[in-house]
Amino acid sequence: MKSDNKDELFPVMDEVGNVVGSATRGECHGGSRLLHPVVHLHLFDADGRIYLQKRPEWKDIQPGKWDTAVGGHVDYGESIAEALRREVREEVGLTQFDEEFLTRYIFDSGREREYVHTYRARIHPDAVEPSDELDGGRWWTIAELEASPELLTPNLRQELRQVFGINV
Repeated sequence: MKSDNKDELFPVMDEVGNVVGSATRGECHGGSRLLHPVVHLHLFDADGRIYLQKRPEWKDIQPGKWDTAVGGHVDYGESIAEALRREVREEVGLTQFDEEFLTRYIFDSGREREYVHTYRARIHPDAVEPSDELDGGRWWTIAELEASPELLTPNLRQELRQVFGINV
């Protein structure tokens, strides 16, 4: 069975976003609550639908839930911009897109803390090619999201409410 690489090295950050050290994925996700950076990219089409990925059942955090179109960790020594481009290519196969920076914030799940860098882009629906890292994905209307909040990760629900004003 597939699993996350618990030895993958992440930067550890302070509350203002400075890298202050490093830790493994296992340490960051194991309850230490070490603050580590991630990138999120929300994909919208011309009709206002939003693309979400389905997290595989083997993931160590929120398996089987629907999540941000692209969401991934920043590797130690990697810039936020490099991580965003890498994760978008790996998860949805896009190499050409114009991202708009939206916000950054700290998400605390009680088990882990992430320094989230959030972006959005508008693309044609046919441009998305989900990788085998995911259990697929699909385009959602805002009404579908609002009717199904229990299917979404807690972080996605919070981000949809705070960034886009979507009632989930």
